[in-house]
Amino acid sequence: MATAPTSSVRPAPAQPPDGLPGGARAARPRGAATAEVRPPAGSEVPPAPGALFPAPAPVRVPKAPRSRAGRTTGVRRVAARMRALAADLPPDDGVAVFNRVYLDVTEEVRRRMAAGDFPDRPRAARLTVVFAERYLAAVEGRPAAAPACWRAFLRARTRRGAVPLQFALAGITAHVGHDLALAVVDACREAGCPPAALDGDFAEVGLVLDAIEERVREELMPGPDLLDRFDPVTHAVGCWSLARARSGAWGAARILWALRDHPRGFARCAGGLDRTTALAVRALLSPAPGHRAARACRPQPSPRV
Repeated sequence: MATAPTSSVRPAPAQPPDGLPGGARAARPRGAATAEVRPPAGSEVPPAPGALFPAPAPVRVPKAPRSRAGRTTGVRRVAARMRALAADLPPDDGVAVFNRVYLDVTEEVRRRMAAGDFPDRPRAARLTVVFAERYLAAVEGRPAAAPACWRAFLRARTRRGAVPLQFALAGITAHVGHDLALAVVDACREAGCPPAALDGDFAEVGLVLDAIEERVREELMPGPDLLDRFDPVTHAVGCWSLARARSGAWGAARILWALRDHPRGFARCAGGLDRTTALAVRALLSPAPGHRAARACRPQPSPRV
């Protein structure tokens, strides 16, 4: 029986990796992108929330340090210094007139702080303290060392040709027009925050000042029988605006804050602010006609017939 012939066809050898002999890898063209390995359909794992577009970190405004001087104890301390100053001065002294007005402002601010009217109580207290300390340093220290605006006030403090209303408004002009801008910068340096962070507290202090201004006008304005003698005073008082002075101080504070790292520019800006405020103080303290009657705050009662 004949057997079938054996086939001489052998199976083809296994193909080496990447189609090259000996298992060599094919060279990838330079710059070719690597193929992305995708998981099987339906097995994708959804990304965690926020992994692709994480939410930005919240912006936090630094708060003022809670030091002893930054609390209402500091406000009480400067108020006590004002009361001690008032006890040492004659009542018709120009500094005494303004000091009574300023003490009313400070006490009202302290009451509102205790009632929680300020957005940031420690920061507002610190602003109140550094603001008051600039005034106290000017009137308690050597007159020659005081800013120009306060030197103009101190030279006229015993002038017989000025009415009490002039001293009150001139003191407010020196304090708000010059000291307030520098006090804002001082408070911002200590708290490590820009002036915008004090906007709410600044506005709340402004409300207190507005109320005190009305009281000053009512209590210190010369009576009707004296107005004909003090026409220049009446005109000056009518042109004077605390709101404009406060707005100017806020703008000056922002400029000074921008110059805080430039000592020469800061000094020139602060010096110009001081000189400009001194001009306004001298104008408000110009002697009024009929100076012998100028010390009267209110009209005297008519004699009985």
